[in-house]
Amino acid sequence: MIGFPVFPDHDEPGRQGHGDAATRASVESALHAADDLDAAEIAVSMLGSYVILEGFVRRRGDVERAVGIAESIVGRGYVHSRLLRR
Repeated sequence: MIGFPVFPDHDEPGRQGHGDAATRASVESALHAADDLDAAEIAVSMLGSYVILEGFVRRRGDVERAVGIAESIVGRGYVHSRLLRR
């Protein structure tokens, strides 16, 4: 587990001052901090309480790895992947 804040109740209004920008920044930071993932071509956006991952990865398993990292921050089931492998 990477040492980034977890927002288990991220979809609740007034989530202790954590806005979409903070959640997106946390996910982006975690993706770029992962030594085993090239996140240079991954864009992170928010759609309501869901994190959307879009872009490209290079290796087999990177899509699952990126989703796992994002889910470790926002919770399982709150990440939608639109990542493609080149």
